[in-house]
Formats: sequence, C-alpha cells, structure tokens
Amino acid sequence: MPVTKTESLMTDSLKDAAAGGLIALALFSLMIGMKAEVASGLGGQLGIEYRWGAVALAVAIVFAGRLFLNLFVWKAEKPATQSIGSLLPKASSFSGLGKYAMPIFLVLAVVLPFILVSWLGTRGSRQYLDLAILVTTYVMLGWGLNIVVGLAGLLDLGYVAFYAVGAYSYALLAQYFGFSFWICLPLAGILAAFWGIILGFPVLRLRGDYLAIVTLAFGEIIRVVLLNWYDFTGGPDGLSGIPRPSFFGLEFSRGEGGFADFFGLKYNSIHRIIFLYYLILIMALVTNFVTMRLRKLPVGRAWEALREDEIACRSLGINTTNTKLTAFALGAMFGGFAGSFFATRQGFISPESFTFIESAVILAIVVLGGLGSQIGVVIAAVVMIGGFEFFRGLEEYRMLVFGLLMVGIMVWKPRGLISTRTPSISLSGKAKGISADLVQEGHG
Repeated sequence: MPVTKTESLMTDSLKDAAAGGLIALALFSLMIGMKAEVASGLGGQLGIEYRWGAVALAVAIVFAGRLFLNLFVWKAEKPATQSIGSLLPKASSFSGLGKYAMPIFLVLAVVLPFILVSWLGTRGSRQYLDLAILVTTYVMLGWGLNIVVGLAGLLDLGYVAFYAVGAYSYALLAQYFGFSFWICLPLAGILAAFWGIILGFPVLRLRGDYLAIVTLAFGEIIRVVLLNWYDFTGGPDGLSGIPRPSFFGLEFSRGEGGFADFFGLKYNSIHRIIFLYYLILIMALVTNFVTMRLRKLPVGRAWEALREDEIACRSLGINTTNTKLTAFALGAMFGGFAGSFFATRQGFISPESFTFIESAVILAIVVLGGLGSQIGVVIAAVVMIGGFEFFRGLEEYRMLVFGLLMVGIMVWKPRGLISTRTPSISLSGKAKGISADLVQEGHG
C-alpha cells in the first residue's frame, strides 16, 4: 500500500522531533538535571541535586515544539506563518503611524522619571529608573552599531571593544590626570574612534565571515590586554572610585554647596539617578540625530551602496576604503561615549563587564530590531534588556525562556521587527517604505 504524503510528512516530522529530543536530553541532563548545592547541615559540603522531572519537561517541550514547527511551518505546503501573516495588518497600513512613533517614544522617555516617582515614590522608582538607564544605554549602543552593521553592512562581532575603550579611557584619565567627566567624554569618543580606524585598516579586504572572525578576535584582544596589564588597568581587580558627573559643577552630595542645596530642595539620592537618566537620554538622542543626518549625506548613501554591492560601489567611483573606515570610526566613537557613561554610572569597571556576550546582545538588538531601523533598535532594546530583567526571577531558566523568545521572533519576523526601510533619498521627495525583501543584508 503506497504511503500517502500526509503519512510521510508525519513520519519525517516525528523522526526530526525525536532527534531534537535526544539532543535536548543530552544537553539538559547536565544543564538542568544536576544542580550543585552547598549543604549547610553537613559542614558546607558540596552536593548535587538531581532534577530529572525538569529535564523530562524540557525534552517534552523541545519534542513538541519541533514536531509542531515541522508539521505546520517548515515542511508544510502552506506554512502557518503565512496564514497568520495574512491575518495581520500589512506594514503599509502602519506607514502613516511611523512618523508619530518617534515623538511618542520621545515624550514618554522625557516624562518617565516623573511618572515613576509620582506613582511608586522615590524608593520604589529607583529600580525602574536604573532599568531605564540600562535600556537607554543599550539603545545608544545599538544605534552606534547600526552604522556599521545596518547601514554599511559590515558584520562586527567585537563592538564591545570600543565600549571598553571608552570606559577605561574615562576611568584612567580621571584617575591619573584628575579630569572631569565632561572633559573625558569627548576624549573617550576620540580614542575609541582611533581604535576603530586601527581595526578598520587590517580588515579592508575582508568580507562576510572572515570580517566577523577578525572583529571577534579584536574584541577578545582588548579584553585580554585589559585583564593582563595589571599595573595600568588594574587587571581582574578593575578600577574603582571613578568620579561621578556633576551638574554644571554642582555635586549630588548632601550638605552645603550641593545640587539640592543650590536649588532649595530636600536632599534625595534619586536626584543623581534622574540626572544620569537624562544624561544618557540626551547622549542617545544626539547619536540618533547624527546618524540620521549622516544617512542623508553622501557618506551615508555610500554606506548603503557598500552594503548593497561592494563591486558596484567601486565601479561608481566610491572610495570603499574611506567608506569602511568612516563607518568603523563613527560607530566606535558612539560606543566610546556609551562606555564613558557606563564607567561613571557604575563607579567601578573590570574586564568581566566587556565579554563577547555583550557584543552578541548588542548585535542581537540591531538584527531583531531590523537592520538600518532606528525605531526598531529602540523596540528590540526594550524587549530584550527590559524583558531579560523581568525574567530574572526565573533564575537559571531565564536564559532558556529568553532564547525561546528570540527564536520565536526570528521565525515570525526573520528580517527584524521593523523590516520596512525608508530610502535615504528619492526623486519625488515623498518616498514610501521599501520592503526588506528588496534590500540586501550586506556581507561586508
């Protein structure tokens, strides 16, 4: 009796799901099944807690998930994602709302501290203001990396190196020369841009995966140097006592001559947190403004031409060397600015804060938001960084939940949350959004 197409599909899907379940069993047996614990009643001896029920649940989820995806998405004649996509509104229907999205986000960002303080009080709002500062920092980093990856099409896996250069530049200049934050801020950006040019020169002829490997190596080189140059950077001990920024010379300290005393306010530690929030918000907005202005200039159009086709870009007479170097330098400069803010916000930095996972998170924000999309970076940063903090209560399971959400987003929107791009220039002056399917992803 011949096997029908439906039976063949079910058989292949079950085999694939079973293989996925076996791989999950091998991985989760160590990751979830065994948990090391210190037994307090046995003199602090180290013991192992076995959780095979959790392993069975995780394997069942993987098996059911792969079976569902095979039957209804990957191997189906009509994928369910197409049916769901046909029910959702088209991107063109939201084109009129795009111009209102940025003003709404901006107004919400400006009034956020006042809403939180009036709603939760000064003590209850501290946690959420810190989270807002963290999210805004990653928004700025995402906008900086978007120049390199989204506009120029150069895959950079070592962006955290410029973040580290900016942080250590401010910390070392403040420690050895006593410079204030406002003097160190531009110097940190200049030094990070200088290192961006240094990275750009050796990789001018590299493209695609080779470029990604070299940038990854560069990020690790910077981290290893910071870790081993103990006399200069403090090594694994890091640098502490980094000075805080002042408000036009007014320190956020208790007593006479401080910020609260000058404005006749009752001293509250929340004042410094609100100031830091508005400081990173202004820095992020400046990054966005400069990026959008540069995108409409010849250098910005050269970036996008380089992303589309480097050979055609050269045939048009565009200097690809200068184009790549400007992209690396400007992206690195904004990373350096964000790094200097990170140092002054934390008051302490160490090489452990600048690992590869930071580069991966920033790159994921850019890709999930949509390459070249500024508002997409904002949405992705809020979802990824804010959501990551809210899942902190799940302990070791939060990374699994986080990974599942990322997989779901990439299955649903493989080109990013905001896949439609607005052209930098048009003949009519009233350009509509271009679908991401018509735009190259860029190969460096």
